[in-house]
Amino acid sequence: MCPLAEILHHEGYQLSGSDNNESDTLARIRALGIPVAMGHKPENVDGAEIVVYTAALLPDNPELLEAKKRGIPTFERAELFGAISRRYRNCIGICGTHGKTTTTSMTMQILMQSDLDPSAVIGGRLPLIGANGRVGKSDLFVCEACEFKDTFLHLSPRCAVVLNIDADHLDYFKTMENLKHSFTKFADMAQTVIYNGDDSNTREAIAPLNGKTLITFGLSPENQWTAVNIEETNGAFAHFDILHNGEFFAQVQLAVPGRHNIYNALAATGAAVYAGADAEHCKKGLESFFGAGRRFETLYNRDGIRVVDDYAHHPKELLVTLKSALEMKPKRLWAVFQPFTYSRTYMLMDYFAKVLSLADRCVLTEIMGSREVNEWGVTAQQLADKIPGSVLIGDFDQAAQYLYDNLQSGDLMLTLGCGDVYKIAKKLVQKYENR
Repeated sequence: MCPLAEILHHEGYQLSGSDNNESDTLARIRALGIPVAMGHKPENVDGAEIVVYTAALLPDNPELLEAKKRGIPTFERAELFGAISRRYRNCIGICGTHGKTTTTSMTMQILMQSDLDPSAVIGGRLPLIGANGRVGKSDLFVCEACEFKDTFLHLSPRCAVVLNIDADHLDYFKTMENLKHSFTKFADMAQTVIYNGDDSNTREAIAPLNGKTLITFGLSPENQWTAVNIEETNGAFAHFDILHNGEFFAQVQLAVPGRHNIYNALAATGAAVYAGADAEHCKKGLESFFGAGRRFETLYNRDGIRVVDDYAHHPKELLVTLKSALEMKPKRLWAVFQPFTYSRTYMLMDYFAKVLSLADRCVLTEIMGSREVNEWGVTAQQLADKIPGSVLIGDFDQAAQYLYDNLQSGDLMLTLGCGDVYKIAKKLVQKYENR
């Protein structure tokens, strides 16, 4: 919702909003002069001509009910997002189960430094622009396209970037075949498709397409965009040569850790070149990208203690993030995880437990149910029972104090999850800074 609000505000629309939870996002929105009420109440729709709502809302939301009672038109966020995408002749939609925000941010970093003046909707804050959204003057629109409840099918991409396809949102899709079919439909809306040639699910989703310009990326040499001479410095940061159709394109030293970011960089390079960037600006953009907000974002690094916040919320994302952290060779790795949605926690519980057991210490919070009712009867304690030595601390203040009392020099602590678990990291950092 945040980047759409920023774009509409920039274009002169009068906006107001509401939420149930204070956050950095709301602080940024309020700083623009947009009033945001705390709590969902019928009176919040007073004066509204249109009500736009997130798919995370339940049908009995009091503002939605009031809007319908008053006859105010209501639109789900994806419908507004799609309408905005059609205002641009060249929309680049970046989708995939993992890596969307980082790849969209990398692409924007390159295009901004190429002076191509793109507009954007990003799932996280890009430090270069200090926001999730931007309105440029060109016909380029770079957007993060999420598959949840088929929301990306409302977009109108001219270029589709497919990063990977993994089991997620199966409470909606039910089967992997249904999930892959949705990615097929999204890619089929575009003229050009840039996709991960190393990912079997992605290859299967792209196979039915006809009449498209298909561009592949990956580490296998048969891909059109690939990386060779890969070296990892400082245990985690990759240095490599990018090849395009077998020819040298650029030499890059990434400033974000993890082998998965090589894939993200290749995808971003392919998208940026499609949009008009050259090798020099691709190199400059990738090397000056230090991460998007909440994507392995270092919040504190003093006295031998590193506090990092990351958005990872699916077991595969946790696996990649924890492995990247382990490559930095901390004395101990702490994982502080907030499970998000009851369905995902229930369906993937054993996978979550296996991955979180990679950390030396694991702290769990209660499940953030968000848009769901807990019809599965699942609890965070059930997950904690499967992770040796883990502790469950429901209160964020208590969690921050527990970490403050137990972290030692040489430790790396990660807060993990797409909810508001980052608040624990910020409370912990505040304790260190007040010391």
